[in-house]
Amino acid sequence: MPKPMSKTISFAIRGEYIELIQLLKVLNFAESGGQAKAFVEEGLVKLNGQIESRKRAKLRPGDRVGFQNTIVVLE
Repeated sequence: MPKPMSKTISFAIRGEYIELIQLLKVLNFAESGGQAKAFVEEGLVKLNGQIESRKRAKLRPGDRVGFQNTIVVLE
């Protein structure tokens, strides 16, 4: 069975960093902070290719976040 295609999008950070759960909400991947936290707790979010368990991980330019079939490149 072929692997689903993933899409890559860019996200420009305002300031030094953005927290992981904030990013999920801003991009409308999660409808609420609680849902964003649940996605992280369930191991559904990757940071730079590794499953990320820290809900408030500080994301900076150059980081890559994977969720479902989307890769977000932070700028």
